[in-house]
Amino acid sequence: MTPTPAALGKDLVGLQYLSADQLRTILDTAEPFKEISERRIKKVPVLRGKTIVNLFFEASTRTRISFEFAEKRLSADTVNIVAAGSSISKGETLVDTARNLEAMRIDMVVMRHPASGAAQFLADRIPSNVVNAGDGRHEHPTQGLLDLLTIRDRMGRVEGLKVCIVGDILHSRVARSNIYGLLTLGAEVAVCGPPTLMPPAVQELGVQVFTRVEEAIEWSDVLNVLRLQLERMEAGYVPSLREYNRIWGVSNARLEAAKKDLLVLHPGPMNRGVEIDSDVADGPRSVILDQVTNGVAVRMAVLYLLAGGQPERAEAAKQGGGDA
Repeated sequence: MTPTPAALGKDLVGLQYLSADQLRTILDTAEPFKEISERRIKKVPVLRGKTIVNLFFEASTRTRISFEFAEKRLSADTVNIVAAGSSISKGETLVDTARNLEAMRIDMVVMRHPASGAAQFLADRIPSNVVNAGDGRHEHPTQGLLDLLTIRDRMGRVEGLKVCIVGDILHSRVARSNIYGLLTLGAEVAVCGPPTLMPPAVQELGVQVFTRVEEAIEWSDVLNVLRLQLERMEAGYVPSLREYNRIWGVSNARLEAAKKDLLVLHPGPMNRGVEIDSDVADGPRSVILDQVTNGVAVRMAVLYLLAGGQPERAEAAKQGGGDA
């Protein structure tokens, strides 16, 4: 297997321990890959001959398909495995599954798993590169990266911006990756949501906490609105969805009351009329579809770098003239 550059390392399991230079390297590498998705033939040969396994233990639409597009546009061979249709459903362990895949001489695993720390657990046990596509409540690093890229594209910078993450912070791996990445790149970060959906001692992460969404909007340059993760809630964290929308929902009325331009992000899937109203999601402040577009470019950059691609050769690779 091709040695990976020190710029990124063997695996991407989270953003917590990446430096500002490493984050900027990924974002800068993603920039030339954006243009590939606009071509008539959306393919370059930089990962030709590489085999990537997408191993998803949880349901996913945007992330899984985005990784598949990224892999195919880099000309990798891909294998898609979901837990329900594999030996995992028969009781096979994660390590046994991965070792059997390794025996088939794969190069990389992209994994989503309901257990926090699963990606690191796997990365420590197999020589192939591991990319975390979301592990429990821990991190979702490529979502954090595409959010950073979208903010940088629209605002021209990340450093010095005030970014507030609004919603279900407690269950959100997206929130954690955003917090780590934004703080590392010099943004001010706040969180806002019901006390029942706020992690204990969240301030220790270096963020400000708002108790009212109106205050958060007034303070912010960027809002990243998170959905209520009802599938992870065993108890009544909020009285009702209608009540949540009334108190915490991001609406045009609340945005207009602040009398300022804001950028509005949402990682999807959206609960329209709950955490975000349709006129915001589809309005001029929204960059939600830009996030989806940037997700493919960011994932192309991560796969390219982990496979040994050099950041300074990304432009040549875009033209099809530089292999990983």
